[in-house]
Amino acid sequence: MNVIYKLSIALLEQLISIPSFSGEEQKTADVIDQFLIKHNVHTIKKYNNVWAYNKYFDPEKPIILLNSHHDTVKPNPQYTRDPFLPFTEGGKLYGLGSNDAGGPLVSLIGTFLHFFDRQDLSYNLCLASTAEEETSGERGIKCILNDLMPISCAIVGEPTNMQIAIAEKGSMVLDCVSTGRAGHAARTEGDNAIYKAIKDINWFSSYPFPIEEGQPAPVKMTVTQIKAGIQHNIVPGECSFTVDIRFDHSYTQKEILNTIANHTFCDTTVRPNVMTPSAIDILHPLVQAGLTLGCKTYLSPTSSDQGWLDMPSIKMGPGESARSHMANEYIYLEEISEGIKTYIDLLEAITLS
Repeated sequence: MNVIYKLSIALLEQLISIPSFSGEEQKTADVIDQFLIKHNVHTIKKYNNVWAYNKYFDPEKPIILLNSHHDTVKPNPQYTRDPFLPFTEGGKLYGLGSNDAGGPLVSLIGTFLHFFDRQDLSYNLCLASTAEEETSGERGIKCILNDLMPISCAIVGEPTNMQIAIAEKGSMVLDCVSTGRAGHAARTEGDNAIYKAIKDINWFSSYPFPIEEGQPAPVKMTVTQIKAGIQHNIVPGECSFTVDIRFDHSYTQKEILNTIANHTFCDTTVRPNVMTPSAIDILHPLVQAGLTLGCKTYLSPTSSDQGWLDMPSIKMGPGESARSHMANEYIYLEEISEGIKTYIDLLEAITLS
């Protein structure tokens, strides 16, 4: 266990030191590939996705997928540390991607190595280190699902404080355009597109989708980008903005879009790759094994590659979701140690029919 932990930390430090923005993860994919090969694991690679199976793979047994991603967002401007310099202080390992999702990724890799040459497993393991999660890209996990052996269930590694997300919201992005009429700012001319956009933005920020009393909000809409104007003295004729939408099974994509169309005046375009919400039965062996270990379950407000999977899955990993994408991102070393231990205990406890 101690050897696995040290190997995992060393790998994480190496991954942090290499920029791996979504779509640009070739170098980290190579590092993961070579790390596994060094430990006698036969790997398969497609684009920047790397996967492998346990040594004594038995086609008669079910397969559990261990998945996490090695791409990152770009560091935000508020960083005061070098985002690519792994630095440990006060029990924290700092660096871009340390928490999301480097910690969960190396913990799953360490867990996979722990079980790799076991001959007595009642299931097979498939480890998949995947790309383009942060952008829901076409060359991420989606492009390898048909290449994998049939999967029975999955553990998706994301920072959840080792709680078990038994459901997570889907994700949809809208590009919106409010159209006015350009004119001179000094005279009463034109129709200001910014003012028109503000009315719709206010609606997006405050509209409550109806739901049963006491239940979590089923849809969360957040305006995250806005652009308008070409010069200080010209009334803008167009204002564009982006809306990030997270939703659960209470409303379909069509119902959400119809509600938006009935309440706003802007033109909306849905970006490709809408991610559907996911959920797993509380009685599933993955969940039940976690509950026997004292793990807590919750409903996740965020989205992940779990949304692309068509088999039962849980989202679970060391680290804290609130640290993801923050400046000076970090993860506690102890969280990784506990993460590996809990993953191992979970897989020891599970029984698949």
